Amino acid sequence: MLHIILLQIQTYRSDAGLQCLSLFQDMDTSSPSVFVNAELLRMHVGKKVRAVVHVIQSDGEITTGKSTDEHQLIVKGLPHVSLMSYVEVIGIAESDQSIRTETWTNFGNTFDTQSYNQVCQLANGEFKGLFL
Repeated sequence: MLHIILLQIQTYRSDAGLQCLSLFQDMDTSSPSVFVNAELLRMHVGKKVRAVVHVIQSDGEITTGKSTDEHQLIVKGLPHVSLMSYVEVIGIAESDQSIRTETWTNFGNTFDTQSYNQVCQLANGEFKGLFL
């Protein structure tokens, strides 16, 4: 009986490994986005970026938010979202203070901005190769 259980676990591990491998094979890496905060955005104008903003004002077309480094960012093309929500936007950096949204995710009302800023620094510094 123990052999049957071990065989089932081995099969499950094998299936999970194949599923995980399949997920990585299906991942779109053709257009990566750089992790940025407002300070780093200026280095990536015209490129695809991802940033988290704390929504201060939103009219359904233009959203004003505070970046995780406490600087103001303008997000264009973001649908109306709740004030004080943290939203990750992925899109094109149009200027050193604005992003045109391609996709977005609402992270809710709490978010660890300090950790995100550390990720931004790593993704644009010494460990850049791991993020692109």
